[in-house]
Amino acid sequence: MSNALAIAHVTQALALLIENNVGPEFGEAVKVEPRKPPADPQLEQPTVSVFLYQITPNTSQRNNDLPTRAADGTLVKRPAAALDLHYLISAYGDERELVGQRLIGSVVRTLHEIPILPKDVVEQAGERPYLAGSDLVEAAQRVRFTPTVMDVDETSKLWGMLYQTPYTLSVVYQAALVFIDGRQSPVPGRPVERPEVRVLPFGAPGAPVPPGAESKTDATSSEAASEEVVHEKADPPAATPAKKAAKAPAKTVAKTPAKTPARPRKAAPRAAKPAQE
Repeated sequence: MSNALAIAHVTQALALLIENNVGPEFGEAVKVEPRKPPADPQLEQPTVSVFLYQITPNTSQRNNDLPTRAADGTLVKRPAAALDLHYLISAYGDERELVGQRLIGSVVRTLHEIPILPKDVVEQAGERPYLAGSDLVEAAQRVRFTPTVMDVDETSKLWGMLYQTPYTLSVVYQAALVFIDGRQSPVPGRPVERPEVRVLPFGAPGAPVPPGAESKTDATSSEAASEEVVHEKADPPAATPAKKAAKAPAKTVAKTPAKTPARPRKAAPRAAKPAQE
């Protein structure tokens, strides 16, 4: 984490890193200026300009500091803005000797060989009086430089923003990651006044719901509801006795004819006995 001077500190440290490495390799004094490309460059002395043309929030760390305050408004975590710095590095010199191209080649070699800002360079840059109070050297996150690819349209738009500045050979680098934290200190948490430990089995009132139990409960309730609907459709409710009597069909009783008493049979006439002589 760093304070608000971190952006200017990184720019000054980048210019110092280029100056310490390009000059000895080039063979003569090279002037490195942390400012925008000049509108009227002096080609007598080899010059490298380091221009911070854009600052964007870092997409990977944008929401890592949320939330920073509790529900009552107290600060629980110091907010930090994660930023990416975009630099335009240009070189000027005698074109007959290809000074600009030689300088850009040395800059690319330096940032490819030393992509992470060294701590000693950060300390040396922090000695400037206008950077007094910067705590970039204490930051845990080290700044890393990565080359950025820009096509012709993006390059023309970038140089079009620089009013009356002639185009010269340049490269674009992105510095990540720079954190700028807030000034307020979070309120320390209150100590535990009375420890209280409760052990409740699952299913007891006030006990936490085990993982996956809610989905199972919902599925069981939906299955029970579906079973009730099917049961109601299959077995309608029993009718009341009055309705049963009204709906029951009348029973027909087959009447059997009464038996008539059997008539006595007439006795057959007996044959007459022969007369006795």
